[in-house]
Amino acid sequence: MQSAIPTPPWEQGTGGAPRFNFAHHLFERNSRRPDKAAFIDDHGRLSYAQLEQRSRRMAAALRAIGLRREERVLMVVQDCNHWPVAFLGAMYAGIVPVPVNTLLTADDYAYMLEHSRAQALIVSGAVLPALGAALTRADHEVRQVIVSHPQAPLHGSEAEFDAFVDAQAPMARPAATGPDDPGFWLYSSGSTGRPKGAVHSHANPYWTIELFGRAILGMRESDVCFSAAKLFFAYGLGNALTFPLGVGASVVLMAERPTPQAVFRRLKGEVGAVRPTIFFGAPTGYSGMLAHPELPSREQVALRLASSAGEALPADIGERFKAHFGADIVDGIGSTEMLHVFLSNRPDNIRYGTTGWPVPGYDIELRGDDGGPVPDGEPGDLYIHGPSSALMYWGNRAKSRDTFQGGWTKSGDKYVRNADGTYTYSGRSDDMLKVSGIYVSPFEVEATLVQHPAVLEAAVIGVPDDEGLTKTKAFVVCKDGSSVGADELKAFVKERLAPYKYPRIIEFVDELPKTATGKIQRFKLRLREAGAE
Repeated sequence: MQSAIPTPPWEQGTGGAPRFNFAHHLFERNSRRPDKAAFIDDHGRLSYAQLEQRSRRMAAALRAIGLRREERVLMVVQDCNHWPVAFLGAMYAGIVPVPVNTLLTADDYAYMLEHSRAQALIVSGAVLPALGAALTRADHEVRQVIVSHPQAPLHGSEAEFDAFVDAQAPMARPAATGPDDPGFWLYSSGSTGRPKGAVHSHANPYWTIELFGRAILGMRESDVCFSAAKLFFAYGLGNALTFPLGVGASVVLMAERPTPQAVFRRLKGEVGAVRPTIFFGAPTGYSGMLAHPELPSREQVALRLASSAGEALPADIGERFKAHFGADIVDGIGSTEMLHVFLSNRPDNIRYGTTGWPVPGYDIELRGDDGGPVPDGEPGDLYIHGPSSALMYWGNRAKSRDTFQGGWTKSGDKYVRNADGTYTYSGRSDDMLKVSGIYVSPFEVEATLVQHPAVLEAAVIGVPDDEGLTKTKAFVVCKDGSSVGADELKAFVKERLAPYKYPRIIEFVDELPKTATGKIQRFKLRLREAGAE
């Protein structure tokens, strides 16, 4: 696969050491389109020239308050034009931005402040109360709190974002970082325990642009990108910052939650007077869109392509989306640790129901419990070898050694390799069920359940019976105005899957627990069944 990797643009520094600053690289790439809109949010437009100038001012401002290379700045910022300025400004200065979820609790933020030892905090006004509580609880102090779009008068160490940036002249030249120097962190959304801080280098986003954004998605300068996944996630960061800036495209940013109505407004061009040509979402979001009574017509949007990741895309959703909009959903899998997608369908070769083929530049292995390879058709643990892997988990040697094994990264996913070279998702390693000695994929059962016309969503877990043996249980959400009996659903699954795979127990619920990106949190259902919630 190495032939798929382009020659990187590293420069030679003092003593022959390679030099590369990712923010500077993007600014250089886009210097010929200064007046083009790079970002469009609810407040206005930010041109490529303005993005560079304001990012370099942010770099100078962070240095002016005493931040040094490789020190961290915690970003708790809703998607808006301030976000790329803060992120790229920090990287330009050699400072490490740590963007995190804007929907967490004060305890979560207190942990991240202590764990990252962030020297500054950039926060949206809407999230400031939670961060204020976190700063009180954390055994850590920051030099400066910079507030984006404040909603109340500022005080103490708080500074308004634009005033903070405008107070400095642009930093003259980028920090002399190397491709392997820490560029930014991303916290994993781990299903249990504290999140892990994955340390990514300046080079890693370059590789994802070249190997996936350009080579697979075929993104181009004329595209307008819109991502329902937020920028603080690895998936959203590629969708709405690194990929579009890597090709000179424009981006629509949305601070609010990605409800179907909010997404439809952007797709129809009602915000920013542009209609996106590429939409990035997740399966749960696509399902909600297709079931919504206000779903736009094909003529109301300008989509040429859609992308999905986060969890496997059921074939039925992809097929219905294509039939309605005339655009395929390119399903793939990535991870916080690998930064973006490494296994994917192709825009010109879609195999719905599978996650496609390895992205050229990445090698894939499926390993059994003994660490050896598994044959086609058998589920195995997914390992990835590629240039965008994180350097480590900060301050967590045990987890780092378990996940980053030599040149290979353990994903924690179970997959099956098919005879045509595609891969089919079989669930998370800790979600796989062994029923009567045979592996059962929760996702496969869920994907079958949602094919029933009355079912909106489903989640499947294993529960012990009276003899301690594992049985499958399905939690089912019906569409508004629809209903179906448990026996009918069981028969529906039996007709489509091997008989042993049907759910023995079905419980109807109003909603399923989910992460901020829309992933179903099966572990919460397991905890509930165990009486831990």
